Amino acid sequence: MTENKESKETKFKELVSYSEPALRNNSSVVEYCRTSMSALSGCTAGILGLTGLSGFIFYIFSVLALWGLLLFKAGNLWQKYFLNRHSLLTGGFFSGLFIFIWYGTCLLIIFLLVFS
Repeated sequence: MTENKESKETKFKELVSYSEPALRNNSSVVEYCRTSMSALSGCTAGILGLTGLSGFIFYIFSVLALWGLLLFKAGNLWQKYFLNRHSLLTGGFFSGLFIFIWYGTCLLIIFLLVFS
């Protein structure tokens, strides 16, 4: 009898409910941060003249720094705000990369035209 009672208690403890609007809002805020970070790091890479592999490494460093800052801001209760940490790191990686390349290329061209 006690074994049955314990299994029911553990089933109720494992159930977790999420607020869909809150998760959607958190996701949009993270996407906004990621887009802004990609644009700013692309501008920085363009001004510094980081191209090729060094520019890509700079982008990876920026993505990891943003991931770390988001997890630091969420604290130990990151499960309360996000479904998993993996999606924070990999979600929107390629769209951010394209933004990074676009801003970096545009600023590098402008920088070279103005200061050449």
